[in-house]
Parts: sequence; C-alpha cells; structure tokens
Amino acid sequence: MTATTSDIDKAAGVLRAGGLVAFPTETVYGLGADAEDPTAVTRIFQVKGRPPTHPLIVHIGGVEHLSDWAEDVPATARLLAGRFWPGPLTLVVRRGHRVPLETTGGLETMAVRVPGHPVALALLSAFGGGVAAPSANRFGSVSPTTAGHVRAELGEAVDFVLDGGPCEVGVESTIVDVTGDVPSVLRPGGVTREDLQAVLGRPLAVHSASRVRVPGRHPSHYAPRARVVLAEPQRVIAEAERAQDLGHQVGVLVPQPFAGAAVKAHAVVMVPGSMAAYARRLYGFLREFDGQGCDLIVASLPVEEGLGLAIANRLRRAAGPRPAE
Repeated sequence: MTATTSDIDKAAGVLRAGGLVAFPTETVYGLGADAEDPTAVTRIFQVKGRPPTHPLIVHIGGVEHLSDWAEDVPATARLLAGRFWPGPLTLVVRRGHRVPLETTGGLETMAVRVPGHPVALALLSAFGGGVAAPSANRFGSVSPTTAGHVRAELGEAVDFVLDGGPCEVGVESTIVDVTGDVPSVLRPGGVTREDLQAVLGRPLAVHSASRVRVPGRHPSHYAPRARVVLAEPQRVIAEAERAQDLGHQVGVLVPQPFAGAAVKAHAVVMVPGSMAAYARRLYGFLREFDGQGCDLIVASLPVEEGLGLAIANRLRRAAGPRPAE
C-alpha cells in the first residue's frame, strides 16, 4: 500500500467535489466518481469514450451496506457477498433509489461489489459513499494494472491518481446476475466458477449474451493496439513465425508445453505455469507487446477452468472485431 493517508483524504475530497479519481483494486485500476452524482458519472463516460448505455460498477465499503444501494436483495446475493466480499465478485441486483440511471446505463439493475484492496477500502471509508468505476483506460483497450498505466493512457483527464502498487489479481471481477430465478455468470473473472458452484451447491452457466448489459461484453474489449490472433497451442509458434516472415512485427505468448522453444518473432513471452500468475500479468504482457512495436500478437487459449476461463474470455475479446471492421 503506497498511497498515504493524506493521499486518500485528498482523493476523497476530489470525489466529493465531483472529480474523477483513479484508484487500485485487487483486479485492475478503476476510474471512479461519486456514484450518486450524475454529472460526475457522465464525465467518466466522456473521458473513457464509453457508450452511455454501458453500465458502471458501484463500489461500496462493506457487505453491510448492500441494502443501502440495492432493492429486494435476494438470499443468493447475500450468500455470495458474505463469502466473497471483499473480493473480485460483482453482483447484478435491483437498483436502489440512491443510484441514478446514468450510473446503470439506463437499467433498473445495477452492478455492485466490495473491492479487496486496502487502498480502495480506505478510500471508500474516507469518502463515505459509493464510487462508480469502470477500468481506468480508454473504452475497449487493455485494462490498467499499475498507476503508471493509468497516467500513460488517461494523463491529465484524471483529477487524482492513487497509487496502490500492481494489482494482485490482474483481470476484472466475475459478474454474477442474481436478479432471476437462476443465478448465472455474465463475465468470468477473479472468482472462479468452481468456487461459486461450491458455495451455491449447483452448476452455474456462463452466458455469452443476456438481457442484462454488463461491463466487458463489447465484441472487442481488453484489446491492445496490435491485432490479436488465436491459434491452437501446438500451432502458436508456427503461426507466429509465418506472420513474422510475411513482414509483421509479431509478439507471441508461448504456452507452457512449449516453454524454452526457440521462436523467430519480434517479441516472445513464455506464459507462466500458474493461471493466477498468468492472469496477474496478462494485461502487462499485452501492453509490453504494444510498447515494443508489435502489430500482431499470436496466443492460444488456456484450458477453460479456474482462472483459465477468465483468461480465455479476455483473449477472445481482445481478438474480437475492431470497431472499424
């Protein structure tokens, strides 16, 4: 925790004045505003270039505050919140009267979580309210996992940046919709489907589309400047070398079974053996490839279990069609 008490108090003052604060969570850095201030919330959309129909997550200081922000909170939501908060789990519940439609993208549902980072929790305590925050980057681009990433991408558009060091989880929170009869995962993330199922005692579906709009569901999301191409693990090196021979500046994420292999490419990263370490470093790898001038990134999807499901989701979105396509 590198942010000082003075830093946190200053950041809370910026939020009260209607300003924007970038702050660390255990997942990624968020771009926060007072969740109850429509003008401040609207500025988040403007700074990010984010569609106003794309809802924000409301960050609150503890599970005991859930009923202050949401209406008709179901028992399933309380069960999951009690087990996984503070932590990388977002719940979709019914919007309470405190939450303006600007924050929810016009929906009567809202996304809410208690972050598991000491700086974020200290900020929420000092501020005394809810903080609406997406990731602190331009809409659709790679999420930031350090304060330096935020400053490099958003610069003076942010009124204050709280530095809490590198994010521990590295991919966004898992989003679970609990507004219907059957809970479902709308976005895989830092809490695994297996852990959720163990608590609920039932299987959970992961929906690629739903009636509820949530963050991270745009066809192209989490995307570096370089184009991302997905290949089968055994084909990654061959595809990277073929693209390099065709004149591309290729970055390649080499899967574990082929670690140590010689690769003819512009930039080579060996994927960590641990899915937790891979998730923590994934966005950093993508940013490094951009920084090294790569125009093409070749990667494979990990086994889609545990955190591998979240990593595969992010790589698929990064490889999705760009807005101009």
